[in-house]
Amino acid sequence: MSSSPESQRPTALSTADSAPTTPINPNNEPKQLLGVYVKGIAMGAADIVPGVSGGTIALIAGIYERLINAISSIGPELWQVWRRQGGMQGIMAVWRHVDATFLLCLVAGIATSFITLAGGIKYLLDHQPLLIWSFFFGLVVATVFVLLTEVTRWTAARMGLFVVGMVAAVLISTAPIMPASPSLPYLFMSGAIAICAMILPGVSGSFILLLLGAYDTILEAVHTLNFSILLTVVAGMVTGLLLFTRMLKWLLARYYQATLALLTGFIAGSLVKIWPWKTAELGNVMPGDFPGGAQWATTIGLMIVGAALVLLISWWGRRGETAH
Repeated sequence: MSSSPESQRPTALSTADSAPTTPINPNNEPKQLLGVYVKGIAMGAADIVPGVSGGTIALIAGIYERLINAISSIGPELWQVWRRQGGMQGIMAVWRHVDATFLLCLVAGIATSFITLAGGIKYLLDHQPLLIWSFFFGLVVATVFVLLTEVTRWTAARMGLFVVGMVAAVLISTAPIMPASPSLPYLFMSGAIAICAMILPGVSGSFILLLLGAYDTILEAVHTLNFSILLTVVAGMVTGLLLFTRMLKWLLARYYQATLALLTGFIAGSLVKIWPWKTAELGNVMPGDFPGGAQWATTIGLMIVGAALVLLISWWGRRGETAH
């Protein structure tokens, strides 16, 4: 039986809307789980930078669909999954249903990245912005080219979705930052909105937090381990994530190619935000107008490093998919 061109890609996403069944999980051998942990570290590092999306890393690393499938399987139906067998066997069935081993390793990697890299990345953003933006610019440019090759056939509709995604990302990236004195309810709402953006490749959850005026408060809470703020934000993120991923799962299962074109447009549009040559007063400027000069050797070198990293992650992700 031939499949529709919209859904041409091997995927673990379920298309059934009937009673829940426990999905068959991919290989969970220690080597594969270590790879998931490392990819989580890369996702966390990307999410720390306002303008770069951890969802982008997940997409090129070949774990995006598995991530969406796992998160979207969390819901009221878990009670039915548990009741079929009950007791410890029911708990294990729930664990398999949500692909919890995968999620645990991924979250551990993201948390490791936030704990160990947040301070260093914040320092580079404050003191060496040209260097870190050059690295991520090369990373995102390479990502766009990699994902463009994933779209098997460009139609007018898919090209239109690509343009819509790109325009939407540009508008978000150039929106004015909201002044805010974040309260806990506001931080809950900010977390819910930001996690929806964070899971979308090309739309930075960190930048959404920056637009909402909550980024500095949350980053400071990470440094100081302010658990009242951290738990509030996490609760908002969990709420937003559970609601949003079900829609993404449906789109990826039925319209993969069209959705990929839209997501690639998001990523391409985010290049406006991560343009390396920018100043606080003028915003993005041409390289020759940047104070201190374009620093071509350094900036191009870091872009090449970022692009090479994307190609390595993409190769690793494809290798992991063929291994299953």
